[in-house]
Amino acid sequence: MMTNENSSPQLENGPFYHGTKADLPVGDFLTAGFKSNYNPDVVMNHIYFTALVQGAGLAAEIIAGSGEPRVYIVEPTGDFENDPNVTDKRFPGNPTRSYRSKEPLRIIGEITDWKRLTPQEIQIWQENLAKLRANNAPIIN
Repeated sequence: MMTNENSSPQLENGPFYHGTKADLPVGDFLTAGFKSNYNPDVVMNHIYFTALVQGAGLAAEIIAGSGEPRVYIVEPTGDFENDPNVTDKRFPGNPTRSYRSKEPLRIIGEITDWKRLTPQEIQIWQENLAKLRANNAPIIN
């Protein structure tokens, strides 16, 4: 079981997932230090992941980019914590089962049979994100 920065036990042991439009091989690492998928003015200090396949799928479909949405099975290589952007601000108790780490995530597989959003659902998500950006509202990383 992993621990967070305060050395308290995590609620999850996995499996964990990360959604992206990058085409990556098994064994590769996802790392922090890149621009946010939702706000290109922000460089991310953490890499985000979830214990929900559909959560990772949603992220893969609504992020910027032209690649095919992908959901990778990932393994944290170090400590991780609940994602405070959702657990503290939006969903106390972490029902989204969202996490973040400063340490890399190792890709150990890919899920190909996750439920995809319809084009209309993607458009609604994109419009809502655009409204948040226009109002300078905080957006989940």
